[in-house]
Amino acid sequence: MDDAKKEYDDIPGTFVFDQERSRQGYGINAFCMTLMKDENRKAFRADESTYLDQFGLTPEQKDSILKRQWNRILELGGNIYFTAKLGATDGLSFQQMAAMMTGSTQEGYASMMLNGGRSPNGNRSKSEWSSK
Repeated sequence: MDDAKKEYDDIPGTFVFDQERSRQGYGINAFCMTLMKDENRKAFRADESTYLDQFGLTPEQKDSILKRQWNRILELGGNIYFTAKLGATDGLSFQQMAAMMTGSTQEGYASMMLNGGRSPNGNRSKSEWSSK
């Protein structure tokens, strides 16, 4: 991925799906899109590791998918909308995935969102953390 820092790289907990991340995650997203078809979901469930071999994934990308490390998948180039197809294949709703990604329970996540979302205090900039 391009080593040039972008202004939005300073936002904590956010992986902006930009041009570089799109290129980096092409294999992840191509894999996720195949899960739209039932026969592909069945083939994936039958032997996940072997199924993933056809997408030219890096070892890190493959490992993050096999371990369902949702945030790491996004960091390595997964697009959240494509990645949601993997979650759906596992029987997860988008809300369940979001709760896991934030380290919350589904009920806790839903409550937080219904009450206005996460506080911006302390969550605007990684550089805020180092200045304290």
